[in-house]
Amino acid sequence: MADSSAPQRSPRRKKHGRPPLLPKATSSAPERSPRGEKHGPLSEYQLGIMEHVLGLMKVHVIRGTNLAVRDTRSSDPYVVVKMGDQRLKTHVKQNDLNPEWDENLTLSVSEPILPVVIEVFDKDTFTRDDKMGDAEVDLIPFMEAVEMHTSGTLDDTVYKFVLPTPENCLAKESCIKCVKGKVVQYLILRLRNVECGEIEMQLSWVPLGCSK
Repeated sequence: MADSSAPQRSPRRKKHGRPPLLPKATSSAPERSPRGEKHGPLSEYQLGIMEHVLGLMKVHVIRGTNLAVRDTRSSDPYVVVKMGDQRLKTHVKQNDLNPEWDENLTLSVSEPILPVVIEVFDKDTFTRDDKMGDAEVDLIPFMEAVEMHTSGTLDDTVYKFVLPTPENCLAKESCIKCVKGKVVQYLILRLRNVECGEIEMQLSWVPLGCSK
């Protein structure tokens, strides 16, 4: 007969791969300091933030082309980038219908299905700023590429091509690919609700824990 008093081995836990990015991430792990020391359990507020942030998205606002005139002969344009309740903006370019911003703005991504909204305004001193059009970027193709990406992916690997359609704001085909180890998408957006104008920009993904 087998000795019933012998200690029983607990079953081994199955290893799981990296959880998908598109569903909301969840975590109940204890917080660690930079030295790796464990602290007490996180507060409900801290957990609420960590559970929903999937990563950071850098929005490189490059330039505008053939923007609309809102003053006598020109405009003083700036760009507002929004996603959910986040709102960031570039500097104002004085008297310029083809401005070069070359500015980086960073959004935290917690709901990948939310679009990135682009709005262009003409800065006025004594009256309300005039609208100069808007556009939206659907993040689903970009986030699908992020899910496909691995640390061993070669540079210039193409994940997806996104074609212009009546439903999106693309002026031409947009490519999502690996650039220097990161998922990057270059876009030329045709502004809506305005007589003319395009915005060139680039999206790049920054995973949590990566500062670059």
